[in-house]
Amino acid sequence: MELTWHGHSTWHVTVDDTELLIDPFFDNPHTDTDPEELDPDYVLLTHGHADHIGDVDRYEGSGLVATPEIVEYCEDNFGDFDAVGGMGMNLGGTVEIDDAFVTMHRADHTNGMDTSYGTSGGMPGGFIISDTKPTQVSDEESTTFYHAGDTGLMTEMRDVIGPFLEPDAAAVPVGDHFTMGPMQAAIAVDWLDVDHAFPMHYDTFPPIEIDTQDFVNEVAGTGSDAEVHVLDGDETFEL
Repeated sequence: MELTWHGHSTWHVTVDDTELLIDPFFDNPHTDTDPEELDPDYVLLTHGHADHIGDVDRYEGSGLVATPEIVEYCEDNFGDFDAVGGMGMNLGGTVEIDDAFVTMHRADHTNGMDTSYGTSGGMPGGFIISDTKPTQVSDEESTTFYHAGDTGLMTEMRDVIGPFLEPDAAAVPVGDHFTMGPMQAAIAVDWLDVDHAFPMHYDTFPPIEIDTQDFVNEVAGTGSDAEVHVLDGDETFEL
């Protein structure tokens, strides 16, 4: 599995021959990628805020993995998409999309769309992406990546996502103000019991500018064995 961070919360994930693009928003200081360069098989949207769906219109015709509310909003405003299941998915569900299995889990955040924030996209989410179907039987051969979306710290990371969905790596928001900051994000990493942790959702706007070393220090302070990778924009990590 290849993980490429394009700044903010935008990740390009390759599972065998399947390409996924999560939360496309290339108007951020950490990327030089032209969104037209990418041709994902599926676009995954955690929620409907503009800094997560800002470039979704570039990928009309791709598969769309999102809640039914966000699918309808995108189709009404940005064109035709091949929504998974014809209508999207929802929290707790797992879908098989080519070589990947995608499970949607809740995120503690808000989900208004448009500048008026008068349109609700339902509960925001995060995605657990694996090359095998999640079961109650632990599978040490599987590779699993958790994109936490925009979220605060929540006990589901400790009680559900970590022990039952077993991510090997997690991308967690660290910018504070709108999401977790370094301290709570570090606790999330510890609870998830992952081997690799990636900070995201920082330095895009003044309110979320941070020193990422604070996150590194906080993870170490929890006693977690996770290795923190502060990626450069457009950098790829092989999981």
